[in-house]
Amino acid sequence: MKRKDLRNQMSPPKFLALGFLTITLCGTLLLKLPLSSADGTPTPLTDAFFTAVSAISVTGLAVVDTGTHWSGFGQIVMLILIQLGGLGFMTSATWIALMLNRRISLRERIILQEAMGQYQIQGIVDLIRRVLIYAFIIEGVGALLLTLRFWQEVPLSTALHWGVFQSISIFNNAGFDLLGTMHGPFAGFVVYGTDPYLNIVNMALIFLGGIGFIVMFDVMEYPRCRKLSLHSKVVLTVTSVLIVVGAVMLFVLEFNNPKTMGPLSFPEKIMASFFQSITSRSGGVSTIDIGGLQQSSQFLLIMLMFIGAAPGSTGGGIKVTTFAVLIGAVITMVKGKQDVVLYRSRISQAIVYRAVTLTILSLLLLVGFSMFLSVTEPSDFLAILFEAVSAFGTVGLSMGLTTELSGVGKVTVALLMFLGRLGPLTLAYALNRKRYKDLYRHPEGRIIIG
Repeated sequence: MKRKDLRNQMSPPKFLALGFLTITLCGTLLLKLPLSSADGTPTPLTDAFFTAVSAISVTGLAVVDTGTHWSGFGQIVMLILIQLGGLGFMTSATWIALMLNRRISLRERIILQEAMGQYQIQGIVDLIRRVLIYAFIIEGVGALLLTLRFWQEVPLSTALHWGVFQSISIFNNAGFDLLGTMHGPFAGFVVYGTDPYLNIVNMALIFLGGIGFIVMFDVMEYPRCRKLSLHSKVVLTVTSVLIVVGAVMLFVLEFNNPKTMGPLSFPEKIMASFFQSITSRSGGVSTIDIGGLQQSSQFLLIMLMFIGAAPGSTGGGIKVTTFAVLIGAVITMVKGKQDVVLYRSRISQAIVYRAVTLTILSLLLLVGFSMFLSVTEPSDFLAILFEAVSAFGTVGLSMGLTTELSGVGKVTVALLMFLGRLGPLTLAYALNRKRYKDLYRHPEGRIIIG
């Protein structure tokens, strides 16, 4: 009875944090089993923990090659963790409850509201149904398309295995791949950098996973109602601008780089530029060598990874809506106006405060973790910063540092991935016992800014 009372008193953010932690620990134990490794030997605890966190946080950073190190059982465990991490364990639990015709309680609806980032509880269960249907349809179509392509190189059973794994991994913005079994450990999709078919399918999966289910629903309903919500307008606009700007800058910066786009033809350079711009939003797969990029390009990717994908999506980062609110606040201040306005809609002061708080907390986390990693890891600082931002943004791109991390470094990056998936604000709310409303206001004070 006491356990039930304790669970009922637990806030939704704290429940989500403990839920993710519990699943991570279960995944770690399963991946450490000899059954999970291809050679039948137990995987070191730090490697199993790192992989479990990377999978549940849908990041994709890997200290061991996914295709050659893990057995079929280990890869299934990873797929389950990726699916739970991408859709959210509460979403998956709700799906099971609905299949069993069990009623969803009010408290469970409140937790779902928190997990999905919704402002109202009404219609949350119907939203979950649609999320699951859309996710499985997209993953199914992606698996079919990828299987048809891989079938040209490997037997049908292997192609189907690869197609299902890659579709789930890429749509959930995880970035793990099994291609090391054919092209060597950690080969990734670099060998398919000039393949238009695979590039287009992967970009579509990353894009759909990164814009969020709410935007998908709005776009699907648009032909009928001829109206998009403010959230969808902001997400689609900012996402499109960032993709195009990122692609153009990468195209210019890497045009003659012999280590990346230099040997490619003009159309292939355009395709590679757009792929890296899209995948840096949280995709985690790459068709060029990230370590071979110019430093300016690597820093550009750091900024794109920090911004991340859309709320309610499978991606990470501070989110494109947060970035839009911050830019709106800057424009408002420069123009000397009072309200932040996006698409002729006034943004509440609470949302502006939330955006500023989330960004500052994220920056503080990255500064602290990057400084710590610079002490524990004997590597170039830009590579360390890139790794930290990639982990926090749950992106999965790396300049090659991941496989060279020390034991302390692996635990540190794993913790950063966990915090990035959970979100700094959710963690702050989880650690805060109660939220109080001030009963009075202090007298106004003045300080000099700038």
